Amino acid sequence: MKLIIHGGFFSESATNQETKKAKQDALSEIATLSHIYLTTHTAIETVAYAVGLLEDNILFNAGLGSQIQSDGQVRLSASIMDGKTQKFAGVINIQDVQNPIQVASLLLNYEDSVLSGDGAIDFARKNGHAWFNPVTPQREAEYQAKLNQQNNKGTVGCVALDAAGNLAAGTSTGGKGFEIPCRVSDSATVAGNFSNNHAGISCTGVGEDIVSVALSARIVTRVTDGFTLKEACDKSFSELKAINGFAGVIGITADGEIYHTDSHPYMVWASFDVSLQVFN
Repeated sequence: MKLIIHGGFFSESATNQETKKAKQDALSEIATLSHIYLTTHTAIETVAYAVGLLEDNILFNAGLGSQIQSDGQVRLSASIMDGKTQKFAGVINIQDVQNPIQVASLLLNYEDSVLSGDGAIDFARKNGHAWFNPVTPQREAEYQAKLNQQNNKGTVGCVALDAAGNLAAGTSTGGKGFEIPCRVSDSATVAGNFSNNHAGISCTGVGEDIVSVALSARIVTRVTDGFTLKEACDKSFSELKAINGFAGVIGITADGEIYHTDSHPYMVWASFDVSLQVFN
């Protein structure tokens, strides 16, 4: 049983040691809790659980504390994929819910498994997800001050390998901030989140770059074709470099290889194999 999570890219992680440590500590706690959960649950259940904890933590740009778009609204995207069944589900630009990953998880049981906008919100309400305001005072202040939209590229994600050998991946984001309303990120697409019975990948970074190279699906396809996870990531990131792309990934393979890499050294992550590891 193995698990890896990420907290996205954060420019302040490189300069603010207090913030950096707080994120490391949060990732340590969430990775530990999620690994305990994994001992009695499936990979797909654990991914939803772990990403939900990340969404609820104000330090990360997903769920509570998400970035505000240029029209003053918060729109969230999340997806989840079961490596065993190859089922993908997601929500795009959903509003006023606490845990978009949980809404995405519910959609695994439906034929129409990716919903956007009002349809996603209606589905959430019909399935017991009450109104929730994800705006925090800090994000409101940032919005009012019109901070540079590139200052935060944070997304959260989890990949898990359960006791039965099944893989799952989940990713959630609050966007990049001040974007055109209803801009679609990579997080609810197979470019940003993908898993099969060979490997699972969750991405963070600039969504447009990740989509342009179909990063998650490309890496998983290469592992399926016989690459090691490191080889698949290195090859895919060389292709990302060709477009000057900005991204980071976490992943696990069915045989237990666990790996992370990024194009810029500011991704925060934690993994739990035999013991906890935390890095930024």
